[in-house]
Amino acid sequence: MKLLNMYLHLKNKLQVGHKIQIYKPFLKGSEKKYINECIKSNYVSSKGKFVTQFELRFAEYIGVKYATSCCNGTCALQLAIASLYIGKGDEVILPSLTFIATANSVINNGARPVIVDVGDDWQINPEEVRKKINKRTKAIIAVHLYGFPCNLDELLKISQDYEVYLIEDCAEAIGNTYNGRRLGSIGDVAAFSFYGNKTITTGEGGMLTTNNYKIFKKASQMKMHGAVKMDNYYFVSFGFNYRMTNLSAAIGLAQLEKIDKIIERKRKIEEKYRKYLKNLPITFYNLDNSKNIYWLVTVLVENTRVRNRLRKFLTLNGIETRPFFYPLHTLPMFKSEDIKCPVAESIAGRGISLPSFPGLRDKDIKYICDKINEFYGITKLK
Repeated sequence: MKLLNMYLHLKNKLQVGHKIQIYKPFLKGSEKKYINECIKSNYVSSKGKFVTQFELRFAEYIGVKYATSCCNGTCALQLAIASLYIGKGDEVILPSLTFIATANSVINNGARPVIVDVGDDWQINPEEVRKKINKRTKAIIAVHLYGFPCNLDELLKISQDYEVYLIEDCAEAIGNTYNGRRLGSIGDVAAFSFYGNKTITTGEGGMLTTNNYKIFKKASQMKMHGAVKMDNYYFVSFGFNYRMTNLSAAIGLAQLEKIDKIIERKRKIEEKYRKYLKNLPITFYNLDNSKNIYWLVTVLVENTRVRNRLRKFLTLNGIETRPFFYPLHTLPMFKSEDIKCPVAESIAGRGISLPSFPGLRDKDIKYICDKINEFYGITKLK
């Protein structure tokens, strides 16, 4: 009863007090100006100049020839798979440690997801990929989990050795690089997400990028019901209604104008977390071939029990956190005795994401770290 009363007291206090969110968008640029232009022009749906401008500038930023926008990141990934003519009877290899949209996009195209383990770098393990390739394999999805790049050198070699496609899932990796190249420009096709908690947002939205004109053309048609042009109503294939609105693209264009500023701030946030938590049994991700964007500052603690207790403690102190994704092979629809992914299970059980939005103040970071230190029994930071 005493613990319950303490919890209710803290809960009531938080309802009227300060709460630090895990993420919120940084909308301090030309967003309002561009939205007002859309309204004045009456082009608020999928026609309008901002859609074209956003696509062109995004392609330029990523370093690809083509980009086509759509209504969300899952649709972008589904279009990527469909544009490669992957369907019934085909298999696509993907990591267990990912958001479920990766697997859903394969299933929604009629193909079968083949789940493999990750490595100590949290990313899909190329050695496990090689074990699962067979004559039905049509593609590998390289999910750049939490914005960290996969081992694309090895994955590219595998895709070339076995003549299968390499799809990059860049939902969490906008702006990151691998050996000097932007993620999303290295595989055959890539998908991005602009959900509200991503590095840049359109509210809801996505983008497909590629250097292959045939893939770009197919995806662009399929997102418009299979039409060559929507205004002539002539359809050349089956398709979807996955178009981005001019309103969303207006926000996206404004966001893209300040992406470097956003990423730089997120890097500084991660540096401060490292500084304040350096004496604790907390593991930060380290990169050799990339300067990360730190979509979310995500760390590992000792075990699942500690992770869960820490999250509850931070919640009671007004700090929102996130656990890692549940590995796909542990979910009811994918469970199988044949799927063994011990590394994914270990990482997922110890992972916690901390508040990481660009507007997070230095004093808030210090407060969060004070509380984490307090949890581990260390007095307030100096």
